[in-house]
Amino acid sequence: MTHANAWMESVEWIKIEENQIETLANTFAENEIKIFDHKKTYEVAEWKRDEKYVWIRGEEEFPLHGELVVTFNQTELPVYFGAVVRSEEFEKHFYAIDERLGVWTKGNETHFSIWAPTARQVVLIVGDTDYALDKKKNGTWWVNVPYNCHGKPYHYEITRNGETVEVIDPYTPSLTANSKRGVVIDFAQTKAPCDKKRAEAAVNSRENTVIYELHVRDATSNADSGVFRNRGKFLGLTDTNAKTPNGYTSGLSYFAELGVTHVQLLPINDFGRVDELDHESNYNWGYDPLFFQSPEGSYTTDPTDPISRVTECQEMIDTFHREGLSVIVDVVFNHVYIWQTSSFEKTVPGYYFRYGPNGELSNGTGCGNDIASERPMVRKFILDTVDHWLRHYKVDGFRFDLMGILDIETMQQIKKRSDEENLPMILLGEGWDMPTALDSKQQATSFHAQKLPGIAFFNDLFRDATKGSTFEEAARGYFNGEGAGKETIYHLFTGSIQPTPGILHFNDPLQSVNYIECHDNLTLWDKLERSNPEEGTEEKRRIHQLATSFTILSQGIPFLHAGQEMYRTKNGDANSYISGDAVNALDWKQREHYDQDICLVRDLLKLRDNYPLFRMSSREDIESRIHELSLPDPVFGVVLVGENEDITCLWNPGFQPVEVELSRFGRWKVQASNDDNIPDEIQGDLTSVPPLTYIVCIKDRKV
Repeated sequence: MTHANAWMESVEWIKIEENQIETLANTFAENEIKIFDHKKTYEVAEWKRDEKYVWIRGEEEFPLHGELVVTFNQTELPVYFGAVVRSEEFEKHFYAIDERLGVWTKGNETHFSIWAPTARQVVLIVGDTDYALDKKKNGTWWVNVPYNCHGKPYHYEITRNGETVEVIDPYTPSLTANSKRGVVIDFAQTKAPCDKKRAEAAVNSRENTVIYELHVRDATSNADSGVFRNRGKFLGLTDTNAKTPNGYTSGLSYFAELGVTHVQLLPINDFGRVDELDHESNYNWGYDPLFFQSPEGSYTTDPTDPISRVTECQEMIDTFHREGLSVIVDVVFNHVYIWQTSSFEKTVPGYYFRYGPNGELSNGTGCGNDIASERPMVRKFILDTVDHWLRHYKVDGFRFDLMGILDIETMQQIKKRSDEENLPMILLGEGWDMPTALDSKQQATSFHAQKLPGIAFFNDLFRDATKGSTFEEAARGYFNGEGAGKETIYHLFTGSIQPTPGILHFNDPLQSVNYIECHDNLTLWDKLERSNPEEGTEEKRRIHQLATSFTILSQGIPFLHAGQEMYRTKNGDANSYISGDAVNALDWKQREHYDQDICLVRDLLKLRDNYPLFRMSSREDIESRIHELSLPDPVFGVVLVGENEDITCLWNPGFQPVEVELSRFGRWKVQASNDDNIPDEIQGDLTSVPPLTYIVCIKDRKV
């Protein structure tokens, strides 16, 4: 009987697991079962058995104080918290969303607080000193240490379910190298980014947003980046004087002059797989989260200095702001790297993750676990983490990885907190419908966009219709398929606002994140290598230019992957998350070689910024001002009707020139094209669009 364990599965049922289940069941049949605590004995209403467990139901609900004991035949078993931690009764009993959790300093005191309702004892270790914590009725444990612990390592020893485990605070603001211990940070002794510079960098309205996705390490790790110190680090992105070997701008200065408004950084919080003491031996995008409120140690100049990762991350963000760029951070609230060893599971086993009806861990993420964002204390952690990055790092938005795993209410609460910043915060995410153990009506998917105003979604219809399915490498779309699927292109250009059954659409065009490549899957160049192998380099460049120009000029929020403007390749690696610098680092020689092509992208971004017709924020304006032109296939064209000018945009993805008729007779001034032979002005209402060419021309309504 020594191998038996008793678990409270609900307030009505306790289960007992035992290797010799037959013997155990016979014992139960012959002896009286008793369940009691220090106050009373609880009558047994019934017991039953299955292949694995003996189940016991009480005449009344069992209490949630964690002190129950089951006895039978002189065997005594403590009752541990099992699946009851995921019950409504547990959440009501240990509801603590108003508690301040984590660690913070106030003068010469440091306050520690952790939610561990199933624990029988919690001990704090700061340096070499132990402190016993006191427990509140809501499951929060706390202690005040009578000195400022800034820079001190700390951890907890938590006794629960019959064992004592070492736990790093899930709220830790910093860490020792390789996440061995949490570290106290007194943020009064750090320097948060300047509020004034943050405000100056901010867009005055969300429709002005253009996002550029960047990995900290990729940005400067290449030897040609012109960053000679701190390559691949936070501080590598503070060098505003970096130049390529031939004197072209690179690094932060290059990103700032490109014309984008926001840099979206792949995860910069602490993640797994990379040895922080030997970071060059490993590489990771960052989607293996360990600790959500501490910056990643491999990006700091000294991983053994836990303060430097905080201050250097702050300095990087501040420098972005000073260069006129806002910062979006990528957050991975949908899963953890290894759930069994996570601080969540160690602190409150079984609470922070979703389980299916069969009691098995949910795995909609494909990463082995799904975080249960819908539970009050999980939602609190997510909201507290969002608040942490807004207050201490002054970020300007969040990109939510696999946002469809998260629940709608949590996302609504994040939006509410972000609105308190009084600056336009950019919230966007992957609204994919994932098979997680949550009612689909609660999931923050693209098809529930109307319940999530102010939150944008990656538009996978835009991605696939323009270049062919991401998951079929040989598939072609409109731009690389000589006009295939032209019937969808107007819907995409207008912000996907047309309510077409079975097709992704939004009520608000600013909910559409228009993109054709990102860190995931093949880059556009590598896709073209697979989908259009018969085309030469020049033809692929022209196709690439068509797709990128359409991304920039369509209604909604344009999204560019770093290096897209210079035909970034990862040598066909469609999942380079651990592939190393040789595959992932930005190739700054490409920046030199394709400078004129980069100028095309700059010009398009400037054009978008100069004309509000490319940045409309309402369905009504788009429907009244944008009209599709009736043009011969495969050419797609629209006219944007303004108060003072008309703008015509034309794309020809075919390999033959096509004669087209413009919307009005007059003098059309060409503002942008990827064909040098296009004249500066088109007279009349007829023109020829060369193969693989885009043209943007403007006519003053008075002329």
